Amino acid sequence: MSSLSKKWFVIINPTSGNGKSKKKWPEIKQLLELHGFEFEFVFTEYSGHSVLLVQEAIDNNFMNIICVGGDGTLHNIVNGIMSQNKILSKNIHVGMIPIGTGNDWVKTHHIPMTIKSAIETIFKGNILTQDIGKIELLNKNSIPVYFNNLAGIGFDAYVANKVHKYKYLGPLAYLFGAIIGLFSFKKFNAIVSVESHKYSNKNLMILVGLCKYSGGGMRLTQNPDPFDGLFDISIAQNLSKIEIIKNLGRLFNGKIVFNKKVTTLKAAAIDIELIENGALFAQADGEIIGSGGFKATIIPKAFTFYC
Repeated sequence: MSSLSKKWFVIINPTSGNGKSKKKWPEIKQLLELHGFEFEFVFTEYSGHSVLLVQEAIDNNFMNIICVGGDGTLHNIVNGIMSQNKILSKNIHVGMIPIGTGNDWVKTHHIPMTIKSAIETIFKGNILTQDIGKIELLNKNSIPVYFNNLAGIGFDAYVANKVHKYKYLGPLAYLFGAIIGLFSFKKFNAIVSVESHKYSNKNLMILVGLCKYSGGGMRLTQNPDPFDGLFDISIAQNLSKIEIIKNLGRLFNGKIVFNKKVTTLKAAAIDIELIENGALFAQADGEIIGSGGFKATIIPKAFTFYC
């Protein structure tokens, strides 16, 4: 593979998969060496460390990066790539060895879940370039946040905030967090602006999707396509607790979008303005990014990865 003649930078999140990344690193390292990868590696030391590590790697002329971790680690690597100006983001290639709680992003692109097969996928050198979302929070002057999978505000972000306490349960953490959240989450009023249309409702959650899966395998948007230059948007309105419980299975098979209280849209931009409860959490790729409403815009063909 021609890209093996280049340098690779490997980022390992030792806490991913309840510490599985750290335990499996000797095996991963050996397999990379057996496949002829020339690489440097580093373990992250704190939340968000990958952002800085990626920027330093790019400054040192690395254009091939391997992520050993979960969706959160990849999210930070994407943000490191998108927030630098030295090299066009699409010219930096990322390989994924998925070791996390949900591993949602890889499901869309059929990237193998086993270490050996994931490394072989990177070794083959096939690449795709997908769209990226850019979020600007409305309630403060904060730096933009980028996402490669799905962002949202409301119940999904509320659950994402709780999931961190239950990650030892693996993918079941999301289901457990959702059930717990049912009894404490309060629905919110918002004005959603999409192109020339405005939607004003009391809502359970508002989702902005690029890829198919989130929250440990849930399918919350109707027809996401990470290559079409559009977000797939779901506005879940005032569903009652009973309705949510009845529809738990439909969260995972994708049929929740056909509920009469769910509006689905396709657009390249969306503005979400909260009428009240400005402290409501927002999430991107399962990571809490702040609170309050936000504007999201799409950046077409911005992220290149091995698949």
